[in-house]
Amino acid sequence: MLDLLETIESIFQVVVQFGVLLMECVGVVILLVTTARSIWGCLRRDPHVRLTLAKGIALALEFKLGGEVLRTVIVREWSELAILGAIILLRGALTFLIHWEIKNEEASLE
Repeated sequence: MLDLLETIESIFQVVVQFGVLLMECVGVVILLVTTARSIWGCLRRDPHVRLTLAKGIALALEFKLGGEVLRTVIVREWSELAILGAIILLRGALTFLIHWEIKNEEASLE
């Protein structure tokens, strides 16, 4: 019975780690694509380039934040949880600030 529980826990850890890696990778891809689109927008002098960049960064941060939240499932020590909590707070604050910037940018374009 104990072997079965250890096997299930190992499988669970692998699934969670895969999910974290997937969410982190999606966040990085979104950020890279957004950066490329924003550079292209700058070259074309698109007035909406700041808004496009801010929205892409916000979406990428939300995926990265989701990965951090998922990572909390497999944390075993309080020190790891404190570090993850600090990362989640920082990314949450960044997301809040970027959404505030998006709202201001949309208001200035109207």
